Amino acid sequence: MIKGFDDIQKASKDNIEQAMKSVEAMSKGIQALAVETADYQKKSYETGAAAIEKIVAAKSVEKAVEIQNEYLKATYEGYISELSKIGSMMTDFAKDAYRPFESVFGKIPK
Repeated sequence: MIKGFDDIQKASKDNIEQAMKSVEAMSKGIQALAVETADYQKKSYETGAAAIEKIVAAKSVEKAVEIQNEYLKATYEGYISELSKIGSMMTDFAKDAYRPFESVFGKIPK
């Protein structure tokens, strides 16, 4: 009877340790996402402000439209790139959060 209780207690302790490792990995991942998002927002704001300055300084409407088109194209490409990067980061941190439970649920396929 006591051995069974000890086994249950050890299993509970192991499960709590695994959960804490998982929460720690998720926390680190969320922090990394927050930093990446803040950096992207800052860069985006600076790029937008620079584009507005160029548009205001343009000598003709055609040049202003050209600057705007370049800005929109660069912004779109940067946004798509950032989405891809964040998606990859989320996948990585989800795998890290799952890793403590691999022994219970099996290995992550690569």
